[in-house]
Order: sequence, then C-alpha cells, then structure tokens
Amino acid sequence: MNQKKKWKKKRLFRQVLARILQKIVKRPLVSEPYTGPLETIAILTQEKYGDAILLTPLLKNLKNEFPDTEIHLVTFNKTITEFFSTDSNVTAIHHAKGNLISYFKGVFSQKFDMLFNTKDHPSTTFLIHSLLIRAHRKAGIDNDFHKGFYDYLITVDYHSPIPLKNCGLMTILGKPVSAESCRPYIPPKPVSEKITQFLETSGLDGTIGINISAGWPTRYWTEDKWKTVIDTFTEQKFVVLSAPADLETKRRLESACPAILASPPTLNLYETGMIIDKLRLLVTPDTSLVHVASCQKTPVVGLYVKALQHRTRFKPFLIDFLQVVSPTEYVRDITSEAVISAINELLRR
Repeated sequence: MNQKKKWKKKRLFRQVLARILQKIVKRPLVSEPYTGPLETIAILTQEKYGDAILLTPLLKNLKNEFPDTEIHLVTFNKTITEFFSTDSNVTAIHHAKGNLISYFKGVFSQKFDMLFNTKDHPSTTFLIHSLLIRAHRKAGIDNDFHKGFYDYLITVDYHSPIPLKNCGLMTILGKPVSAESCRPYIPPKPVSEKITQFLETSGLDGTIGINISAGWPTRYWTEDKWKTVIDTFTEQKFVVLSAPADLETKRRLESACPAILASPPTLNLYETGMIIDKLRLLVTPDTSLVHVASCQKTPVVGLYVKALQHRTRFKPFLIDFLQVVSPTEYVRDITSEAVISAINELLRR
C-alpha cells in the first residue's frame, strides 16, 4: 500500500471515529467570549517542528494578555517536548508518551479553565484527549468533525496562514490580536562554541543560505541542481544548512563549490536561526526553516509542490518571499533556471 492510500485510510478512520463520538458527546456551542476564571490553559501541541514554531505566536500573545495565567502544553513526542522546554511563556509541559504516572498527575489530576485544540482537522489523538482532559471550557477551530466536542469553535478560512489561525483562538477570550503580533519565535537554546566562533568570524552578512533538507522525501531538491544554482552566482557567498541525515551532502557541496563558506552543523533550531538571522536571503524547500526565517525576518525563496494548501497555510509569514512551484507533487521537478530567476528577483528588491 503506497503512502497516499495509507493516508486516505487513516483519514477515513479518523472521520468515522469522530462521527461515532459526536453521537455521544454533545457540548453546545457558546457564542459570547469567555469571561470566567483563567488561571490555567491547556494546549494540545502538534507533532512537527513547523507546527511547533507556528504555535509560538499564540503562546506569546496569551502571556502578554494574561501574564498570571499558567500555560500548560500537552505534547506527543520527545522532539517537540524538548523544543518548548526553554520557552519562558510556558508554565509546564506534559509529555503524553513520557512518564505515564507523571503525565496522569500533571494532566488528569486537575481541571483546567480552558483547553485549546489548534488542529483544524479531526485527529484521533486530539479528539480523545479533548474528551479526557477536564476543562471548564474547551475550544477549537471550526470543522464539521469538531462539532459537539468544544464549547467554542472559531471560523477561519482553511487557506489562512497557520499563525493567524492559531492566534484566532484569542478571540474566544475577547482579546483579538493583529497579524503583526503573530510573528513566531524560537525558544532559546544553548549555542555551541563552534557556532559562536563561526558567527563571529565568517562574515555572513549578505550571504545566501541554502537549506538542502526537508521533512518529506517529496520535498527534496537534487544535489546537482543545488550545485548549479550556487555555481551560477559567481560573486555571491553561500552557506549550506542541513539536518544531520544530510550532513554528507552538505560536506560534498562545500568541497565542490568555492563560493560556499564551510560551516559547522547546527545542533538545534535556535543555532540555525542565529545563522539565518545573518543572511541576505534563504533558499529552502517547504520545511520548518521557512518558519525559522519568518522568526528572523529573513527573505525566502521557497520550493513547493503543486498542492495549494502547502503554499497558503505554511507560506513564509510577515517577510518578503517568492514561491517556486513544482509542476508535480515532487520538488525535484523544479528546474534550476526557475530557482535562479527567483533568487535574482528577490536580490533586486
């Protein structure tokens, strides 16, 4: 069974389960903003780096508007738990797949004032946790499969950027926020001596960043095409960013292309963000580094598959950008010429 068929099968299962549960759970919708006690908020946190980054504007705005409110994150993998572990806006993190005794004590032993589900589609895990976690009021994003589970459902266009969708939950609390206040951020992490030295000595200002990694196989561009792009700009300096799995490719490009400033591997997204902050622009497939660039106000040339939702919901946010779109569902089918043209156009702006 191929990936698309597996995905469709899982989606059907989620939808059927949601319909069954809707016959049991029938919470009536509330139209007026919530004005009751707000000592604690629980937020169900999505599982990928990009989603985690795009959740940060909501955390920031909640803390700004309600500085004494405790913000509890419910996480579902170790990576995202670690990502938020140094976020000063977060009071506590409860890893659902970590220590079960600690999780049950931290989550099910109390009743929160508000529960937020930030997914705009039915998720088996999120729906079950929405039912099991006790909260005076529960809120989510309007979806036919969410009706009956939540007291509040906000209506947001499906193709709206995810930061705006997440921050839309502030309206439930009677505190709508502006788009400008929804810029994401990266929680601070320790910075290695190698990265510190590289930032101090490499002269990155004006450099173009190349991110060769992606979260999905369909979003990878080819090594030959990256090399063609780099070799085209003979008077430009580059730096190559990669995930650990692609470090060998990064080293090959650095050896083959004199224009590349060899850089140490980054150990976390905070270190990566420090490099991206120095760049003139970043060229990257549709992956979490698009959102890191949004944090750092660095322009982006993004490489996208043809599916519209990837180009609307997860596009660069509050920065200058250009999208190069594949004619197929594979980023590898984007031509070198198309990326070169986009870089030239963004450099001219």
